[in-house]
Amino acid sequence: MSNQQAEQTEFKAGFVGIVGNPNVGKSTLMNKLVGERLSIITNKSQTTRHRIVGIVNCDSYQIVFSDTPGVLKPNYKLQKTMLKAAESALVDADVVLYITDVIEDSDRNAHFISQVANMDIPVLVVINKIDISSQDKLESLVEEWKTKIPRAEILPASALQGFNVDYILQRIISLLPVNQAYYETDALTDKPTRFFISEIIREKILLLYKKEIPYSVEIVVEEFTDEKTRIFIRAVIHVSRDSQKGIIIGNKGAGIKRIGTTARKDIEAFVGKNVFLELFVKVKKDWRDDDRSLKQFGYSSGD
Repeated sequence: MSNQQAEQTEFKAGFVGIVGNPNVGKSTLMNKLVGERLSIITNKSQTTRHRIVGIVNCDSYQIVFSDTPGVLKPNYKLQKTMLKAAESALVDADVVLYITDVIEDSDRNAHFISQVANMDIPVLVVINKIDISSQDKLESLVEEWKTKIPRAEILPASALQGFNVDYILQRIISLLPVNQAYYETDALTDKPTRFFISEIIREKILLLYKKEIPYSVEIVVEEFTDEKTRIFIRAVIHVSRDSQKGIIIGNKGAGIKRIGTTARKDIEAFVGKNVFLELFVKVKKDWRDDDRSLKQFGYSSGD
């Protein structure tokens, strides 16, 4: 067997950290790369709170993607855990995907960019949303990013339109180290079903409510019973203040009913079964700044 044939038969596996500022399209890109809707997507910043793993398996490789919260300056403890989740994706990454777009200020969060620039692993800078940009603007951004992260390969893309996503995937595969698989070959993620159900419910609140409400809620699935013909789910929407509880519930329960109706449809599509969804609202005062509550909700420095 030639050296070239031996290389072709070697299995490759590695971790790919997807990082960048809020609202640049990290979750959209990961969902496209994985081929499944794992991360929720809205037009609001801080939609992603946890580090979410998506796994792509093939006969010759396994890619473990990590979608991370957008990099931001923390204002409370929840945001500190979100920043740590983004930074942790750099620690174990074999390849870094730094996502920017044609809209944001390229100097935003310069400290984090310098962290990426100083890494000694491959970095792909993806300039997203090129479908809403001009060629001149794109060329200017490419030159800017060549200066900021000289070692990086700069790749224009439109995650929403699927433009250049296949090429990005091929570049990642080419950069993976030779390794054994880290997960079972049929694994899609490391998160349980309950996690994705809670994320779907939170997504609906992000879409249906404005101002502070979406950022003050956390969802806990307290019961998940898989029966023969349907799945029974009881979930609690935790809010930070008493006034928010009334807003979520709405006049004569109209608000919580709307959340339940829209979430149930997506949950049924996710689990492939009829769902009975029961929602409650509880107040957990100022939970975003409470260590005990954050730990209860699954947030930690290593998340």
